[in-house]
Amino acid sequence: MSQFHIATTRLLSLLPNCSSAAHIAQIQVHLITQNLHSITTVASAFISASKTLNLLHLAHLHILTQLPTPHVFNCNSLIRAFSHSHIPHIPLSIYTHMTRTSIAPNNYTFPILFKSLADFRDLRQSQCLHTHVVKLGQWSDIYVLNSALDLYASCGRMDLCRKVFDEMPVRDVVSWTGLIKGYRRLGKYDDALIAFEQMQYAGVAPNAVTMVNALAACASFGALEMGVWIHECIRREGWELDVKLGTALIDMYGTCGRIEEALAVFNGMEEKNTFTWNALIKGFAVAKSGKEAVWWFGRMEQEGFGADNVTLVQVLCACSHSGLVDVGRQIFCSLSNGKYGFLPSIKHYACMIDLLARAGCLEAAVKCLREMPYQPTKAILGSLLAVGKTHGDLPLSEFAAAKLVELEPGNSAYYVLLSNLYAEMGRWNDVEKVRAMMKERDLKKELGCSSTEREFCNQVDQLVAQ
Repeated sequence: MSQFHIATTRLLSLLPNCSSAAHIAQIQVHLITQNLHSITTVASAFISASKTLNLLHLAHLHILTQLPTPHVFNCNSLIRAFSHSHIPHIPLSIYTHMTRTSIAPNNYTFPILFKSLADFRDLRQSQCLHTHVVKLGQWSDIYVLNSALDLYASCGRMDLCRKVFDEMPVRDVVSWTGLIKGYRRLGKYDDALIAFEQMQYAGVAPNAVTMVNALAACASFGALEMGVWIHECIRREGWELDVKLGTALIDMYGTCGRIEEALAVFNGMEEKNTFTWNALIKGFAVAKSGKEAVWWFGRMEQEGFGADNVTLVQVLCACSHSGLVDVGRQIFCSLSNGKYGFLPSIKHYACMIDLLARAGCLEAAVKCLREMPYQPTKAILGSLLAVGKTHGDLPLSEFAAAKLVELEPGNSAYYVLLSNLYAEMGRWNDVEKVRAMMKERDLKKELGCSSTEREFCNQVDQLVAQ
């Protein structure tokens, strides 16, 4: 074996074991003096070692300055390393260097770049790169197209995502899953489920990722029948219920009010995580089974699963819907004292205020509102407004409505609410003041609108209150 091969083999064994910046700097000097840095495998190992030690800038400088024309494989490795490190703009700058030094990208280059741009929702640069891909004749590659599809979906541009999808000469399971996932992320659950149905008609078999996204859309859209069909399909195909798929099924059943089926899936799972427990507790909260939710929360802790922000929101929500004031207070107190490793967020305060307000503890609810270290949200104030009206506490409703006006001074509905409350209280001077404020801010009372669907002719009639 030649000295050259011996030196190369030795470096390849040393690089994965680098433990410090000084160590990797010594190896870099050896690479340059022995003229080994141009070897593709060595350069790739150097990039990996630099990434492990958070010294990617060193690899970046080495590849772009020491190698006049680095191999495309090394450029791709460097782009991938920076993409995984979530450092913005660097992957694209490496690609720019490639074009300037006439290093031809291949079909592995663009998926990595699109992934990096998707992480930062950089639509403008994405469209520029899209143009480059087309010019270089890579637009027909399915891996490139799938990554572009995912990019546009991540940027919330489902029109561009759909355009890419419709123009694809061949679509695989990744293409369909990307489309379904994109619609679901954007809250277009009906479109996600339509795409899932079209996938079946196209004869493309879904994978576990497809099913998870379809089940999530079913949960959000309340499409229980479709969710049950997906579960039957999973059984028929003999798929193992891993953590993600099982959790998605539990969430779908629980959100759709079928808590018994959710519990059956939960009990049949061999492996569970915090998300699985959260989905089950949420199901009991939706079913207004507060005692069961609290019991399962206790069991979750007993089995060694750490509660997170979502867990506590779901448990407090369950307490609120079931009127478990003392239990909710105890859990919130433990949370505030740092038992779970984090302090209450605005969502936890919202649950606690709602719990107290629903139980008629209005003074305690307002006290909690005033003491929380956050600005009240529309949801919190809306809850107080509704509860104040229910309990005939007009001052509380006035307080909430006035805060809503402060929060959204351009929303005429809140002025109307406040004006109506003043009218109920006989405070006509204040009614006039609110109307004067609306006139001064050029706000008009929005038309009331409702719709009715005719059962036999599938026609919707809209009624507008003038």
